[in-house]
Amino acid sequence: KVPVLTLSFFQHALNGGIRRYHVAPVLCQRAKVAMSHFEPNEYINYEKLEKNINIVRKRLDRPLTLSEKIVYGHLDDPAKQEIERGKTYLRLRPDRVAMQDATAQMAMLQFISSGLPKVAVPSTIHCDHLIEAQSGGENDLRRAKDINQEVYNFLATAGAKYGVGFWKPGSGIIHQIILENYSYPGVMLIGTDSHTPNGGGLGGICIGVGGADAVDVMAGIPWELKCPKVIGVKLTGKLSGWSSPKDVILKVAGILTVKGGTGAIIEYHGPGVDSISCTGMATICNMGAEIGATTSIFPYNARMKKYLGKTGRADIAALADEFQQHLVPDSGCQYDQVIEINLSELKPHINGPFTPDLAHPVSDIGAVAEKEGWPVDIRVGLIGSCTNSSYEDMGRSAAVAKQALAHGLKCKSKFTITPGSEQIRATIERDGYAKILREVGGLVLANACGPCIGQWDRKDIKKGEKNTIVTSYNRNFTGRNDANPETHAFVTSPEIVTALSIAGTLKFNPETDYLTGADGKKFKLEAPDADELPKLEFDPGQDTYQYPPKDGSGQHVDVSPTSQRLQLLEPFDKWDGKDLEDMLILIKVKGKCTTDHISAAGPWLKFRGHLDNISNNLLIGAINIENGKANSVRNALTQEFGPVPDTARYYKKMGVKWAVIGDENYGEGSSREHAALEPRHLGGRVIITKSFARIHETNLKKQGLLPLTFADPADYNKIHPVDKLSIVGLADFAPGKPLKCIIKHPNGSQETIMLNHTFNESQIEWFQAGSALNRMKELQQKSS
Repeated sequence: KVPVLTLSFFQHALNGGIRRYHVAPVLCQRAKVAMSHFEPNEYINYEKLEKNINIVRKRLDRPLTLSEKIVYGHLDDPAKQEIERGKTYLRLRPDRVAMQDATAQMAMLQFISSGLPKVAVPSTIHCDHLIEAQSGGENDLRRAKDINQEVYNFLATAGAKYGVGFWKPGSGIIHQIILENYSYPGVMLIGTDSHTPNGGGLGGICIGVGGADAVDVMAGIPWELKCPKVIGVKLTGKLSGWSSPKDVILKVAGILTVKGGTGAIIEYHGPGVDSISCTGMATICNMGAEIGATTSIFPYNARMKKYLGKTGRADIAALADEFQQHLVPDSGCQYDQVIEINLSELKPHINGPFTPDLAHPVSDIGAVAEKEGWPVDIRVGLIGSCTNSSYEDMGRSAAVAKQALAHGLKCKSKFTITPGSEQIRATIERDGYAKILREVGGLVLANACGPCIGQWDRKDIKKGEKNTIVTSYNRNFTGRNDANPETHAFVTSPEIVTALSIAGTLKFNPETDYLTGADGKKFKLEAPDADELPKLEFDPGQDTYQYPPKDGSGQHVDVSPTSQRLQLLEPFDKWDGKDLEDMLILIKVKGKCTTDHISAAGPWLKFRGHLDNISNNLLIGAINIENGKANSVRNALTQEFGPVPDTARYYKKMGVKWAVIGDENYGEGSSREHAALEPRHLGGRVIITKSFARIHETNLKKQGLLPLTFADPADYNKIHPVDKLSIVGLADFAPGKPLKCIIKHPNGSQETIMLNHTFNESQIEWFQAGSALNRMKELQQKSS
């Protein structure tokens, strides 16, 4: 006979009075907790996580890091999966998928090509990338809805047909929406944006990927990831004064550099963690993308529980409490590398220009700028973005602004504010923060990415004019924010941006320097203090979510054959079984080559759903080693110099395969798979570099390209733009087996070098089939 369970007993169990795995099956069934309010029938499965962790722990016979617990807890086959950090490929089952609108277009076009009727896991689309900053939030949003109507309609109807939730334009930045609604301790989420690790601030393994990876997960196929190493960052002490969570990751970026985290998860731990708010932890995890990390994560604690409660998810917090032992690292676990940071000694930092790992204490930046010839006058200060747009961030910035206003001052620099979500916008309007920021001279932009990704119709300078901006964003690559290569962009915390914008110069240090008020008296800004969460409940603002219907099979998704914004995909050609012989070199890239250089954003975002049109930006930002210019390469067939895309199209027309030669950390930055789709579409077959960024290397493999690295990095110097290359031995292409490259020089001489790769057996099948999508279709045909 089953006993009757009282409500009080049930609540006691949920609040941690009874450990979940000791509760009777009937209670477990009643204690289901939804992953989000928007998917009431999709439940958190900590029992499976626990079971998988226990299987792996028994096999490895050692304590596990938190990263390992969550990653291995999502293994497709925990009993048989080969596990070796940094070497083996794991087959994983993520809990959900999130896509921003610029990458969702290609992801959904690929999913349509798969022929599947509905996504296999909870998935969402977020409209945040296509809204250009011009005159302010309302006007910019209205304009974006008009300009992008065709794309928004495609994404909304595709979401409805295939079971994907749709967040309308104006709802906010994808990562803030995920933190508010979808991330939770122990989740594994993949997102088609490189800053998806933001969700690690809530104790989840959230990883940025290309659209083809998202399609795998949405199709119900195990997702492959090279078993990550784990870098531990031990935090001691306590943040105080002008120091902020942003300074933690700015400091770490200075230590590890833009590629120091490649192939690793950054796991923060130690007593200092508890001094950081949940949204502060998210800031740190978000910008982990700038050091090449697979993702970053914090252990579950009271700050996360507080945030979950404030965002209407106290039931998830109660469940996480019961399973907390699986949401923190084991005592005695081993990290591949450990960095220690004493938060009590951490000073405010500002990083840049042109790279996010060039770290300076704020106290030094003025002198450094003068020495280096960087403009010290600040033209624009910009706060917000997916990295720093929380309630706490806005509160601390408002606290600085309020002091300036009290002394009759406004910003000397132009000043913009980007709320992270509709919920943040509505709440800072209600609580007066937005009013203060406007009064100090700020312009509140739409709840979107805006200038952070180059969606900025900047009018205060001319292109080519040397100038400085300071932002609370995450990236500061050349031309990223405003397409001006002479803009020196620095990244720092929102409160430092606000203080510097008031002073108008990099030479101002708010910790020691004085400002002069309107009355002529000098005063010093006090370190800002603000609530991490609102005293009242969050104001949700306008309802911007579209639920997918239970049955979307009758929904029509329209893609016009004459559209300039959208284009259905044609399958890439299969490998012909032969070696790749006598390839021309499209470009030998000199120095840093990010995905911004390979496939620029900004005005090109409008073509993200049209492969042929967006391919007209292929590598236009990369510097050609032959002449030191961007978007100017020699056509080996005509000997004339011209734009990179035009040259690639000419080679394709003539039936000539080509290769790209790159430098270190090729493809760092955004997760945009267009940087892999474009070279494949225009006839490229091989990318050879000294090293790759993780996401870009995977994206290249997914599209049937060969990303290869020099066995000896010095061999980069042996290849010249006028040479021809042959990759031989492809008939014996195998995991761990280097490939031979024959270099043919114009004078008839030849030399041979060896190239390494990281392909496993299934990835080799992608290459042979022409792409991962082609291989998926082959497997579907075989199974049917």
